[in-house]
Amino acid sequence: MSAVLPLVSHTSPDDVVAWRNGEAITVRHFIADVHTVAAALPAGRHILNACTDRYRFAVGFAAGMVAGRISLLPSTYTPETLRHLAGFAPDTTVLTDGDVADLPLPAMPFPALHSQVDVAGPCNIPQIEAERLVAWVFTSGSTGTPVPHPKTWGRLVVNVRAEGVELGLDPARPATLVGTVPPQHMYGFESTVLVALQSGAAFDAGRPFYPADIVATLQRMPAPAVLVTTPFHLRTVLDEGLALPPVELLVSATAPLPAELATAAEAAFAAPLLEIYGSTETGQIATRRSAATAAWRLFPGIELELRDDGQTWAGGGHIERAVPLSDVIEQVDARHFLLKGRNADLVNIAGKRTSLGYLNQQLLAVPGVKDGSFYLPDDGSDAHIVRLAAFVVAPALDNAALLAALRERIDAVFLPRPVVRLDALPRNATGKLPRETCAALLAAHAGRAAK
Repeated sequence: MSAVLPLVSHTSPDDVVAWRNGEAITVRHFIADVHTVAAALPAGRHILNACTDRYRFAVGFAAGMVAGRISLLPSTYTPETLRHLAGFAPDTTVLTDGDVADLPLPAMPFPALHSQVDVAGPCNIPQIEAERLVAWVFTSGSTGTPVPHPKTWGRLVVNVRAEGVELGLDPARPATLVGTVPPQHMYGFESTVLVALQSGAAFDAGRPFYPADIVATLQRMPAPAVLVTTPFHLRTVLDEGLALPPVELLVSATAPLPAELATAAEAAFAAPLLEIYGSTETGQIATRRSAATAAWRLFPGIELELRDDGQTWAGGGHIERAVPLSDVIEQVDARHFLLKGRNADLVNIAGKRTSLGYLNQQLLAVPGVKDGSFYLPDDGSDAHIVRLAAFVVAPALDNAALLAALRERIDAVFLPRPVVRLDALPRNATGKLPRETCAALLAAHAGRAAK
C-alpha cells in the first residue's frame, strides 16, 4: 500500500486555516466545504480551477483530490490556451467563481458554501496517496503551446514543507499569509495555499493588488503576518509612501529582486525579506536573504548538474524528474549558487554582453523612474545592429535626462531606441510583462510614429 499524506497538517480541527472577509475559517469548516464541493463535481477526471477567491480555489483543489480529479493549472487563461487544454483533457470542467458565459469549456459555478458543521463532532482529515497525480501545471513553451508538467501530492507536500522550514513558519505560532499573486500561479499555489495547509498556517482569501489594498489587508490580519509578493508589488507599495503595518516576514519571487529594493523593503517593514527561486517545472528549490547575500541556498535534497549541453539541470528532492533550468548558474558549492541571468534574457550587441535583468535593474534605479522594462525585439535582425527598446513610466523625466542617467550606468550600445513612454506598464497578475505584451506595445508605438 502506498504512503498517504494528510490534506492539512494542523493539529486541531479548530485551528484557523483561512481568513475570508474578516471571518476566521477553521480546519473543521474547511473540510466540510471540501466535501460539499467534492460531492457537487460533475463526471470527468479534470478540473480547471479558475476561482479568483483564494479560499474557493483551495477548497476546489482539495475537493478535486478528495473526488479523484486532477487539476489543470495553466500559466494564462487566454482563449487559445483554453482551447489547447480542451484538446489535452477533453473531459475538463472549469470550476469558477466568475462569469461562465464566454468559456470554450463546460463550466461549473462554484457552489454556495453553507456547510453545516458539527463543532463537537469528529473531523476526519482526508488522506491522499503520495504517488497520486493531483495536478498538471503548464509552462508556455518555446512555441507558445502550453507544456504540461505532472505534480504528485507527495512531491508537492515535500516541497512546501521544506519551504515552511526555510521561511521559519512555526506551527506553534501560526502565521497568516497575505498573497498579492494569484493561487493558480505556481508561486502563489505553493507559497500561499499549500504551504499554509502543510505548515499549520492560515492564508487570506483575497488578492490585494494596489498599495492601499495591500496595506489595509495587512492591517486587519492577526500577527504574525507574512506578505507573499513580487518585486513589482514591493516597489509600488514603497513608492506610495504609506504608513506600513508591522509584518513578521516578506517573501518575494517571480523576478530578480535588486539588493537595493530588498534593503529598502526590510527597512520600511522592519522585517526580513526572503527571496524564493524556482520554476513551474521544478517548484521552489532555493532561497536567499537578498539584502544580505547574492548566493542562493538549495532546499535539502536538491542537486544541480552542469551537463555537456552547457545547461544546468536540477533534480532530486521533490522534483518529479530532472529538468534544465532557464538561467545561467554559477555554483559556489554543493548547496549554494549565483544567478547570472536567464538564458533567454542574454543580450549580445557589437560583441558586448549583458542581460535584460541587469538592464532593468539599472533602469529602475534611475531617480524619477516609477516603472520600466527593457525589451529586445525578436525580429531576426543581425545581432550587431539590433536595438533595444524600453518601456518607461517616468513623468518627471524627459528622454534626454533619462538617457543621460542610463549612460552613467550602462554601456552606450545598450541604450534603448526607442524609449516608449507610458502612464503605466500593463503587467500581469504576477507583476510580469510578457513578451507578447511588449511586442504589441512596440508595434503600437511604431504605428503612432509612422503617422
